[in-house]
Amino acid sequence: MTPLLALESNTGYVAGAYLVFVLLLLIYVAIMAAKLQRIQRELGSLAELADRPSGRGGGRNATQVGDRDQEIQAVRQGGQR
Repeated sequence: MTPLLALESNTGYVAGAYLVFVLLLLIYVAIMAAKLQRIQRELGSLAELADRPSGRGGGRNATQVGDRDQEIQAVRQGGQR
């Protein structure tokens, strides 16, 4: 009879362990969702920069490419806060 009583008295601990597990799982999912949103925002900004016309004549010179690279780096740095 003692093993049955031991199982019955531990149900609160088992429920508590499950509750902690579910709570940690929810926190993990929330963190991953926040990271996904940040990545999507960065990709949207980079796609906008890539779709932006490069200027008159359609040709790019070295300074335009350098300026565009700096803008892309600024977007990346802004997302790493």
